[in-house]
Amino acid sequence: MFVLILAGFTTCLALANEEQDDEQAQVQVEQADRIRFPGESFQVDIAVSSRSEGQQAEKWKYRVLSKGNENTVVMVVEPASERGQIILMKGRELWIFLPNVSQPVRLSMAQRLTGQVANGDLARANFAGDYKARRRSTDSIEGSKYQVLELTAKDRGVTYHRVLYWLKEGSNAPYKAEFYALSGRLLKTGRYENYRNLLGKSRPTRLVLTDALRQGDESVLEYTEMKVREIPDKVFTKEYLKKLE
Repeated sequence: MFVLILAGFTTCLALANEEQDDEQAQVQVEQADRIRFPGESFQVDIAVSSRSEGQQAEKWKYRVLSKGNENTVVMVVEPASERGQIILMKGRELWIFLPNVSQPVRLSMAQRLTGQVANGDLARANFAGDYKARRRSTDSIEGSKYQVLELTAKDRGVTYHRVLYWLKEGSNAPYKAEFYALSGRLLKTGRYENYRNLLGKSRPTRLVLTDALRQGDESVLEYTEMKVREIPDKVFTKEYLKKLE
């Protein structure tokens, strides 16, 4: 009898510790979100350069307006021939407005935008809201220690089904990520680089996305001109898309 009670107590203690670890992992992801982007409404310019083996590099520039975790507008700045295209995200719903189409077109977060960049990579950066986190292991890379977290999608409306996320111990600064499909296949890897002081915090200003299957296929996202900006709620509506420039 005593053995059964002790076994039950040990199991309950292990479950409680596991739950506590998962809660802490979720906090770490929230902190990493705030390192990548500010919590206030903000604006940032993103230059994307994509290359594939044997093909000429593609270059795009976007301006992103974001408010909270649920409202984002992505505007094409370059190339000039594509200017006027606007992506609107509200919650996990996504639309694109095209100048020659009267009504916005529904998109998915996982749909590829350009190169290795999915719509959700630009429009949504809310890992803490989209995924359940748990600690998986620790890793040592070039003398630094990292917590490796496993992020599992809360539903199928997010960009990736599963993410392995390396966060630096002590700061929770993102180092790299592996992005997986529902099938379990590794889609691509991401490296967070070139940390600089922006808006009072050290943030990665470059994200390098590398295709896991096609060698040489890579997209580099460079973040510049990040600033806090008051953005009216009306901006994040389909009716307002035509007024944005």
